[in-house]
Amino acid sequence: MSRTDRRNSPAPHGRSRRGRLPLGIAVTLLLLAGGGYAAFGLVGADAREEEDADVKSARVPLAAFLAAWAGHDARKAASYTDTPDDAASLLTSVLTNLKPSRTTVVDGEGKKQDDGTVRFPFTVSMAVPGAGDVTWRSRAQVIDMSGTWKVEFSSPTVHPALEPGQTLALKSGGGRAKVLDAKGDPLRADSLVGTVDPVSGKGTSGLEARYDDVLSGGGKPGKSLVVADRQSGRAVKDLTEAPQAEGRPVRTTIDPRVQEAAADALAGVEVNAAVVAVDPSNGHILAAANRPGGYNRALEGRYPPGSVFKVITAAAFLEGGTRPGDPAPCPKFATVDGQRFENQKQFVLPAGSTFADVFAQSCNTYFVEARGRLSDSDLHDTAEAFGIGGSWDVGTTTYDGGVPVTTSDNDKAAATIGQARVQASPLVMASVAATVKNGTFEQPVLVPDAVRKRYEAPVALDAEVTGRLRELMRATVTSGSAHALRDLPGSPHAKTGTAEFGTEVPPRTHAWMIGYQGDSDLAWAVLLEDGGSGGADAGPVAARFLRNLAG
Repeated sequence: MSRTDRRNSPAPHGRSRRGRLPLGIAVTLLLLAGGGYAAFGLVGADAREEEDADVKSARVPLAAFLAAWAGHDARKAASYTDTPDDAASLLTSVLTNLKPSRTTVVDGEGKKQDDGTVRFPFTVSMAVPGAGDVTWRSRAQVIDMSGTWKVEFSSPTVHPALEPGQTLALKSGGGRAKVLDAKGDPLRADSLVGTVDPVSGKGTSGLEARYDDVLSGGGKPGKSLVVADRQSGRAVKDLTEAPQAEGRPVRTTIDPRVQEAAADALAGVEVNAAVVAVDPSNGHILAAANRPGGYNRALEGRYPPGSVFKVITAAAFLEGGTRPGDPAPCPKFATVDGQRFENQKQFVLPAGSTFADVFAQSCNTYFVEARGRLSDSDLHDTAEAFGIGGSWDVGTTTYDGGVPVTTSDNDKAAATIGQARVQASPLVMASVAATVKNGTFEQPVLVPDAVRKRYEAPVALDAEVTGRLRELMRATVTSGSAHALRDLPGSPHAKTGTAEFGTEVPPRTHAWMIGYQGDSDLAWAVLLEDGGSGGADAGPVAARFLRNLAG
């Protein structure tokens, strides 16, 4: 028979009356059990003299149960119940979730029921950090189990609003401020904004976590008591209203129009992918879209950049005296100490090809064989002019790239084409394109108010070098591997990249394309993880992004 059935049924024949205690003993147990944690509102002495003997006996385990609960000892409290494991589990959950600094329990007059059980009302008051003082009324039923009185425990014993599988918890109040875009509206970019724990109200990822104190009002009271599902943690019923927190919004540089265009460009992409856009004139991050959401690969991802790094290698060659019209052979293969390098699909360029041609067509073998023109530190030093390897103060977590000094001929050969130990994030490569457009490096920024000091590149590119890089990147669109952008307005300039990774044969590849608009302040990068080819796969995504902005 269930407990509910038992409550409503006649008292079992011969219910034991053992366990009755004299009044003096019962009062002594209450005082000892209280331990200073609970104040029990007992009925008056005259009324006690008139209490039924069963009520007096039933009050003893009830008082011990409530005193142990008030003393935050869930296991001890549970020992006075008919289901100790269930009681200990729920009481532990409540005490863990609420973390009360003080608990007071006041009981009331017990009444014997027709079935022989005794029912007691009681009031719980808790001082709960973040929620203040919370109070509720409940009741407990005490049953005689073969001569021993026990508190009949169920979820409503703890709080009348609880059902099986639920617990008490805290939820953040409505005073948490928002993460905003550049126009002052709530930012619609989940992987940037991050998440907030629905019960604790604390930011758990992204900008919500980084700026939790600002958004929440510095941890001031702003939480309400709720009924929550024990499995999911989801709040299912509000029990109190939360004091309003005094959070302040966090404003970002994200342009909602550019962000939407970037996110829409990734719709339908089946691999992990990112699109980043920055303003070359001031470094403001205009968009950072990730597919899927969650991990912010757009700003934090670490990838070999492949041939989009040739912008930096080309800058090093140009600084060393190479000219766009210089002869540049592009054979099918190049071998360095037994390591074979090849072009994508093993293409070759005809005799008479120039440096501008090998850049536009992304010829690996030329760059590998021209490595002798570079010292071990040239690529590292040139990358510094693009801000790579510095410590950027962006206002959020970023990976700022790395171009180590080369340590061998093979290391240098691979580095010229963005492989080996060279790594970058999509943000870094968008900034590379922005530096070409602007002529100087402007550190990217997402939350301007949080930036204390922007990183400044220790060296600058020669103006003649940046001018020639612009010519090379434009030619890559009009007659090279970035032909997916050829018919788009805005005079796009670009570079493609297909970056090998892993140990499989043939190797798997990330697809890249970076670029900028010649007629506006917009630089960008597209990355498709394990996504194929820069021109064939990243190119169409870049084209959709630019069309979205144009249309």
